[in-house]
Amino acid sequence: MRGDYQQLVDEISAALGAPATLEDRDFGLIAFGAHESDDEVMDPVRTRSILQRRSSAAVRAWFEAFGIARAKTALRIPPDPAAGVFKGRICLPVRHRGIVHGYVWLLDDGHLTDLELGGRGAPPDPRIAQAMETASRIGALLADEARAGSELGELLRELLDAPAAGRPAAAAALRDALRDSLRFTPGVPLTVVAVLPWDTSDTDTAPLPGLPGLLAACALPAGGGPEGVPPADGTRAAPPGTGGGGRSGATDRPRPAAAVPSLAALVRLRSPGALAPAHAVAEHLLRSPRAGASPAGASARGGPAGGGAGQPAPLGPGAAGIGAGTSELTALPATWREALDAARAVRAEPRLGPVTQWDAIGAYRMLTTLPKAAPDPVIGPLLTPAHAELARTAEVFLDCAGQASRTAQVLGIHRQTLYYRLGRVEKLTGLDLGDGEHRLLLHMALKAARL
Repeated sequence: MRGDYQQLVDEISAALGAPATLEDRDFGLIAFGAHESDDEVMDPVRTRSILQRRSSAAVRAWFEAFGIARAKTALRIPPDPAAGVFKGRICLPVRHRGIVHGYVWLLDDGHLTDLELGGRGAPPDPRIAQAMETASRIGALLADEARAGSELGELLRELLDAPAAGRPAAAAALRDALRDSLRFTPGVPLTVVAVLPWDTSDTDTAPLPGLPGLLAACALPAGGGPEGVPPADGTRAAPPGTGGGGRSGATDRPRPAAAVPSLAALVRLRSPGALAPAHAVAEHLLRSPRAGASPAGASARGGPAGGGAGQPAPLGPGAAGIGAGTSELTALPATWREALDAARAVRAEPRLGPVTQWDAIGAYRMLTTLPKAAPDPVIGPLLTPAHAELARTAEVFLDCAGQASRTAQVLGIHRQTLYYRLGRVEKLTGLDLGDGEHRLLLHMALKAARL
């Protein structure tokens, strides 16, 4: 199907004599025509879109300010060198049955300036009319793909949310759908990527499976899950005997619900231990405008921001986790829980991310399985804003295995200052930092408080 898009984009480029680019409604690149101009200066926004296969959230907001999401006919976007838009553009909204599914962009180096776009009673130039007809065909293809992707996403959601007794049937339904639509071969290694938070305010539609290895994706609400799964605050404990941090006991323990909406993405691997495709998918999804609590890279003035041409767009404020590979669809709920644990660990410990694997989060493999509870009363005073510096000092000291010289170096303070702060920590908490059990309690409590 991607080849069909390329052919249609080439048709538009040939009809209007201008390089065309097709992006989905989230500004993810689908296809682009060759740029045959001899101009020495390339348009940075188009270059970044092609090299990174996605425009930044700021670029999206800047173009949407011209009303492209509401447009039903072609419209013209003026150049703005200060915003990195060196050339004007003609935008062809890609619609199907009234719903916008994407945009075709045509660079205008001046030869399209006098082209009549239509509207307000004036008929469009025949070339524009032909291009809009082609855009409608693209819209029909994107709608079909969105429908198929939505069905796969719903089946994935049903499997991830299914209680243990319902997983075989849910796995069989997903397997059949993947085989019919994507020629999926059972037994192929898979994993799940979790991205959180995932913005579903404008739409609950997950990204289409257009990335290499991405088979299906679904958005999950905060704390969503089947009967028996704890709510977002995690107040319900795991039932006895379900296991904790080890994978062997992960299958039946309640899913550690995210306190924010999240995205689950099913990714095909080359082998169970080769997670590079999952990392690539995770990094791409984190650049989506829906990843994180707010768009990444938005400039104060509303112009397109981000790295220069050829530089990766900045990752959003979200986090992504990757579960262990598996060849069994019925094991995907456990893999999803691992991915969600890893993403939660990244949000608690940014040094782990923005993308990490479940097997790389260390002590958080255990901490993320614990039910959420109030902090231990002993360290309560240390968690107040007034004592944030002391809490940071204590945690770094324990991270450094109690080595004063290393701790002072990491914190950039004198050793006497460190000893003074540690003394205050002991006085506030009543703990003895020379006692192993006291150290363990303080260390785990500080880590758990981040979650």
